[in-house]
Amino acid sequence: MAKSSKISASHEPGGLIVHISGLLPSLSPAEQRVARLVVADPADAARRTITDLATAAETSEATVIRFCRSVGMDGYPQLRIRLAAEAARRIEPPDARVVGGDIPPGADLAQIIATIAFNDARAVEETAEQLDPAVCERVVEAIGAAGRIDVYGAGASGFVASDFQQKLHRIGRIAFYFPDVHTALTSAALLGRGDVAVGISHTGTTSDVIEVLEQARARGATTVALTNFPRSPITEVADHVLTTAARETTYRSGATASRLAQLTVVDCLFVGVAARSRARTKKALEATAEAVQSHRVGPGRRRG
Repeated sequence: MAKSSKISASHEPGGLIVHISGLLPSLSPAEQRVARLVVADPADAARRTITDLATAAETSEATVIRFCRSVGMDGYPQLRIRLAAEAARRIEPPDARVVGGDIPPGADLAQIIATIAFNDARAVEETAEQLDPAVCERVVEAIGAAGRIDVYGAGASGFVASDFQQKLHRIGRIAFYFPDVHTALTSAALLGRGDVAVGISHTGTTSDVIEVLEQARARGATTVALTNFPRSPITEVADHVLTTAARETTYRSGATASRLAQLTVVDCLFVGVAARSRARTKKALEATAEAVQSHRVGPGRRRG
């Protein structure tokens, strides 16, 4: 079995706000209210006393202290210092209305476009910032040496799983994606040592993906989880955990931001695998490009 690559509570390479956002589902309801205030406006939170923050979150000072410890801080003074530093380094858009991603009633299309573009771009940037190169390297090594790779995902994450499978297949890797949980389970049951199973779930709570990844692990395959939340259930059945940093917004739960963040990680893994065997990759890409060339419309052809 591959060496485990789990994410510790104190691991926050992409910044404190990304770290807190990823841990939010694992916090108590009262701690989540504190977390949302901190994530929404770290500069404002840094200026508040512990009493002010507790009052704004409709909770107690003791809960604020528990929140600090839950996210890896020694106490509230350390949290305020870190939040002030985080606020100072954040790059905000020219139009402050797009920050946070919430689209208020009555927003015009220009504001909607600006909000979506800014927050989708931020999801990609923050995902790249917090992505652990060492874990990526171990995943790339496992996929590169695998006899077979199964990729699992449901709903929006299923599109990403399918994309990853097609990318790997195009460079000659034996890879499969099964959108139906029954066929995915039967495939996972045939995996073994030296094979790799990749489960993609934004929330990390999709039972179908967790079940299939658990099956693959029981058969001896190396398991990889790609999720937005490092303490989610899917991480419990994964040898390696990779995380995204997407924040879903109004009308867009499970939508574009999460997929773009997942595709960023998938592309990093794909290029990593391809670069390990450049000659083989080049030959495979040329062969597959040639195979579909006759189905492309040439520049001289015009529609009638």
